[in-house]
Amino acid sequence: MSTASVNPTVRRRRLGAELRRLREQKGLTAEEVAQQLLVSQSKISRLENGRRSISQRDVRDLCEVYGVTDPAMIEGLMTMARESRQRGWWHAFGDVPYSVYIGLEAEAVAIRTYESLFIPGLLQTREYAHAVVAGIQPEAQPTQIEKRTDVRMVRQDLLRKGDEPLRLWAVVDEAALHRVVGSAQTMRAQLEFLIETSLLPHVTVQVLPFEVGAHPGMTANFSILEYQDQSDATVVYLEGVTSDLYLEKESDVRAYANLYEHLRAQALGPEQTRELVDKVAKRHTH
Repeated sequence: MSTASVNPTVRRRRLGAELRRLREQKGLTAEEVAQQLLVSQSKISRLENGRRSISQRDVRDLCEVYGVTDPAMIEGLMTMARESRQRGWWHAFGDVPYSVYIGLEAEAVAIRTYESLFIPGLLQTREYAHAVVAGIQPEAQPTQIEKRTDVRMVRQDLLRKGDEPLRLWAVVDEAALHRVVGSAQTMRAQLEFLIETSLLPHVTVQVLPFEVGAHPGMTANFSILEYQDQSDATVVYLEGVTSDLYLEKESDVRAYANLYEHLRAQALGPEQTRELVDKVAKRHTH
């Protein structure tokens, strides 16, 4: 199954950005718009940040408030609203808790990610991914675990799509190499796969060794997603237990970008990383 199908997440995001631009152009606050439409301010905010589906009625009402009268512009916004309500490829697998992230990831041209506890999802083998999903979601049914593992495998198509694969830079804490997820055999296969994938020209993997000691990444795992279209702002993603956080403010993105530079500087180089990963993989023999 290809990830090149409909991407409603990005469509919602672009429509939300345009609605925000129209509101600001009119000189209105989100609170003032909410009062006029008799809705909550949080609804306006969710519409603008692309975290909520936008109906054609929402678009019509907002166009009236913003004084948009150009039929072509209104129709264009209506079309975006219709497309934003289509189903992404991942919906075929049922309820996926991080579906917003999958939509953003599918459209990204480059991702910088930091993981402290396990190998990043785009670099996991099926057996390792299955063990991770089962471990972090102990109450999930076997069918749910299988479907979520399937989703993770389909996401990896991004690294192998045609002439323009996703550019991935991953910094991984050494702890992730030693933690036995699944079995020793699963770990060895996973680390061998990590070495193999790290040799792709568009993939860079660096391990942050124990000897570094305390470092800036100890606060949280995160990913920075970048886009080709300049209208799509860079996003910082932080995964939570009950909800996820998406940061788009320029100051927030800059702070995480600077943090990532520190992590890359402290991590082993790509070749040294492969040597360490190979060394650890050979220890996972029983």
